[in-house]
Amino acid sequence: ETRVVNDDMLDVKVGEVGEIVHRSPQLLTGYFEDPVRTAEAFEGGWFHSGDLATIDEEGHITIVDRKKDMINTGGENVASREVEECIYLMPEIAEVAVIALPHPQWIEAVTAIVTLKEGQNTTEEAVIKHCRGHLAGYKTPKRVIFQHSLPKNPSGKLLKRELRASFAK
Repeated sequence: ETRVVNDDMLDVKVGEVGEIVHRSPQLLTGYFEDPVRTAEAFEGGWFHSGDLATIDEEGHITIVDRKKDMINTGGENVASREVEECIYLMPEIAEVAVIALPHPQWIEAVTAIVTLKEGQNTTEEAVIKHCRGHLAGYKTPKRVIFQHSLPKNPSGKLLKRELRASFAK
């Protein structure tokens, strides 16, 4: 059994964003020797996936982002993945990671960390202008940081937690 729910464990309405939760007799019962993670992930027999999604009229689920990657800027929620997909439309961009960095006015600032394709060039202003043309203003990065590479684990998964730790200082 799979549902998309809000923070009160109520099913979200069609088109609203919520977290995917699962319940099944075949589902794991917890994390091996990790009671803290187990307690965080399970509530009332439901496993909280950490994936945010919408559900349509036919019951099809579309993943929007990871819950931990959602950005709260000025009281508005921004899916980092949506901003990343917008920036990937730029031909100069090789890789992008959008993260939240602390901001005194906005709570969190949408921040894009990008790498460029070999031989390509662009500016922070050009990336921001591109995003303004495709996204709502509050979703547009407040800052763009250029890097030679982005941190990844051995299987190639982007490590946003390392970026957040590195740039939040």
